[in-house]
Amino acid sequence: MKKIQLRYIISFLSIVMGGKVQAQDWPNLNKYQKQNVQLKPLQSGENRIVFMGDSITEFWSVINPEYFAGKPYVNRGISGQTTPQMLVRFRADVIALKPAVVVILAGINDIAGNTGPATLDMIANNIFSMAELAKANHIKVILCSVLPAYDFSWKPNQNPADKVVALNEMIQNYAEANEILYLDYFSAMADERKGLPALYSNDEVHPNKTGYQVMAPLAEKAIIEVLAKK
Repeated sequence: MKKIQLRYIISFLSIVMGGKVQAQDWPNLNKYQKQNVQLKPLQSGENRIVFMGDSITEFWSVINPEYFAGKPYVNRGISGQTTPQMLVRFRADVIALKPAVVVILAGINDIAGNTGPATLDMIANNIFSMAELAKANHIKVILCSVLPAYDFSWKPNQNPADKVVALNEMIQNYAEANEILYLDYFSAMADERKGLPALYSNDEVHPNKTGYQVMAPLAEKAIIEVLAKK
């Protein structure tokens, strides 16, 4: 009798724990699963561009949808994500979509510690791993600077400004050493505090429409440049 009860307890815990793990979906692989399957085939001569990132990327399609309208651009940003989460879902949300180019914008949530402490080396290595996965699958890469941030409204007093500058230097150096285009949003948007000014953001981290309108032509120029390379 005790053995039967023990089996029931183990079975029950397995179901509960299994459901809990599945519900957590730490890298959020389920978010774009249906959209990825339903993605329309490219027209002749079109080049799919995937934008990989966090909330700054995800909200771009909401706040400034005109930039994406009528283009073979696919937004795969997920709010709150850090680089290890993006790295886990990179195959599903980028490589499997067979884009010509991936635009990677990541790192600010790592600096904020959203999924735990991370050194700049750890953050940079995750970004570099995404770039290397893309290149190994014949996808051209654009590595973006992290946007300026003076403080985090959801986690204040972290002093991120200098960390952003240091991480951007690491990304730029890697891009130059590996013949990858570095897209410098930071220089175009930073104020004298190395932060994101009120003109471009309502919370000093996420761009508003004016902020995205600064980013859009920079991204477009980068995409055209990368596509032109053989």
